[in-house]
Amino acid sequence: MTAGFSTLDYIVFVLYAIIILSLGLWVSRTKKGVEKTSQEYFLADKSLTWWAVGASLIAANISAEHFIGTSGSGFAIGLAISAYEWMAAVALIIVAKFFLPVFIDKGIYTMPQFLNQRFNRGVSTAFAVFWLLVYVFVNLTSVSYLGALAMESIMGVPLQYGIIGLLLFSAIYSIYGGLEAVAWTDVVQVVFMVGGGLLTTYLALDAVGAGEGIFAGLSNLYDRAREHFTMVIPEGRIYVPDGTGGQKDAFIDLPGIAVIAGAMWATNLGYWGFNQYIIQKGLAAKSINEAKRGLLFAGYLKILMPIIVVIPGIAAYVLLNAHTPEELAVILGKSVGEIGTIAKSDQAYPWLLKNFVPSGIRGLAFAALAAAIVSSLASMVNSTATIFTMDIYNPYFKPNATSRQLVRVGRIVAIVSLAIAAIVAPQLSSLDQVFQYIQEYTGYIYPGVVAVFGMGLFWRQITANAALWTAIATIPAGIIFKVISPEMPFLLRMGYVFIILCVIASVISFAETGVKIKSPLPPESRQRKIAGFSYVFFVLGIITLLAGIVYTPEYSYYGIEALYFLAALFLMIGIILYTNAKMPLSDPKAIVSDPVLFNTGTPFNIGAAGIVLIIGLIYYFLWF
Repeated sequence: MTAGFSTLDYIVFVLYAIIILSLGLWVSRTKKGVEKTSQEYFLADKSLTWWAVGASLIAANISAEHFIGTSGSGFAIGLAISAYEWMAAVALIIVAKFFLPVFIDKGIYTMPQFLNQRFNRGVSTAFAVFWLLVYVFVNLTSVSYLGALAMESIMGVPLQYGIIGLLLFSAIYSIYGGLEAVAWTDVVQVVFMVGGGLLTTYLALDAVGAGEGIFAGLSNLYDRAREHFTMVIPEGRIYVPDGTGGQKDAFIDLPGIAVIAGAMWATNLGYWGFNQYIIQKGLAAKSINEAKRGLLFAGYLKILMPIIVVIPGIAAYVLLNAHTPEELAVILGKSVGEIGTIAKSDQAYPWLLKNFVPSGIRGLAFAALAAAIVSSLASMVNSTATIFTMDIYNPYFKPNATSRQLVRVGRIVAIVSLAIAAIVAPQLSSLDQVFQYIQEYTGYIYPGVVAVFGMGLFWRQITANAALWTAIATIPAGIIFKVISPEMPFLLRMGYVFIILCVIASVISFAETGVKIKSPLPPESRQRKIAGFSYVFFVLGIITLLAGIVYTPEYSYYGIEALYFLAALFLMIGIILYTNAKMPLSDPKAIVSDPVLFNTGTPFNIGAAGIVLIIGLIYYFLWF
């Protein structure tokens, strides 16, 4: 299924490549004889404005797994896959208000560095290794594979050459210039990404509308693929390809209300709050307020993303199923062989670009896809280098390393990680929906990430041993659940793992009284206020738990057991708040943050309320 670009397409695409490389290398330049400092290379010298933070966050996040993978899931499942985008918008509000201010206040470079400050080097190293493995063997490989799949489908470039080409393209400026080059090129990449993506969606809807406009296209899309506009999927409702020629229940990937009340929150809070290549953009902001505003801006861009990356997949489904191959051949003026078909869900977006986007505009649309791929690869490479250099090389191999040595090691690590990704990426070709592969395998670490980082940020009781054993138990617990119940949806499995990890962390923390010290409690008035909030969360937790126990037998097909995760989360927040207010003992390295850090002004609050309202309305109208 290939169709070469026209000359105009190549001109547009080459112009894009020249603009990005030129900008990246220009930003990367330094004065003659002056070496980049580690802060310049790894944190862009803390120079990013709010709009640069927001744009860079989205550029790092939106990649081939969205344009190709999420469109593929849109083709197979429908709009329900947008839960990852829309719940992320709400998660960004939480991260902006409560998580990021503490990280910036602590002046850290990496997430493992925070764990070292809060706990010890063992906990820090455990998570550094976790992230390195995920970045190299899951993120870099999947993004480069999906991007190369698009190049193979649209341009006829062999898969392996496409993988190598994309990795090299992202390496040229990211390895040389560091985060500053990555972040400022991301601002331009987002323009290509959003502009080209919206144009592709417009053309897809126009095609579905048979030339009567995008509103007719939307109407036809809804009428002809009504089952694809269900936001909450019950068991047994939708079946999708399993990648081996058979079918599987879409409930396995998106189990009912788990996308709203379940471990989707662990995925989003872990990804947006504690994931190095994402949060690193916020750490590089000029100030805490700039960082907060940048994350809010990113939240609104996330609301927009399903229009760009999911709707085209549904449009491809309608176009392919509403017409016979012969009818499509007449409509497009091509032979049936030239049009091709969609053998795998992840081929939906390339198929759409090839057949329904005209010459010239196809080059722009593919530039948008390339922008998403290259920006994400560049961010991942930079963060891989940052974590290895600052959390493994510096403390274990050369504690007195100069900035020059740190930057050099970072560049070497980046090259090695790209080489590994180039070798591993082709092995993903057997999968039908790579986006779900990414979610499932990163899901093995996110319950532990959220438990350890969340408690480390806000709970004075959690100890280093509790954090370490929670980290150690994370992956084995996920594997055990997978072995015991292989048919359990991974979002539900993540919820149960999170509950177990909360119990482990709590039991060890309360048992280790000998390592704790006496610390002053908050003023009496603040104690009462914090304790009052804790009672609210205790009540919410108990009510949610009882609802799960009562309704799970009858409504298990709606994933109602996801309420157990929510109950555990509420109860854990209640425990944290109550013990912080009432227990005079705390871990020696516990964080006591100034409440002023969490203040947000009226514009931020109004913006946050707008995000919640928009998403609430979407789910209200498209629940079934």
